[in-house]
Amino acid sequence: MSTIDELQERIVHLESRVAFQDDTIEQLNQALTLQHQDLDKLKHQMTLLIKRLKEMNVSQIASQSEETPPPHY
Repeated sequence: MSTIDELQERIVHLESRVAFQDDTIEQLNQALTLQHQDLDKLKHQMTLLIKRLKEMNVSQIASQSEETPPPHY
């Protein structure tokens, strides 16, 4: 095999690797974009939940004076 043939073979191999890497990078970029969108949605939902909790006036836990004593008293 001549040196030119070897170089051409190496170039073809490198071009194929670069094409594969470009595809992989694009897939990773798409996955990262989707994760970023999901994270933004979750942050927004958390903000709304925190706001709702702060606006709640009624506590779900009875105060100590409202608690009925346990049956053994």
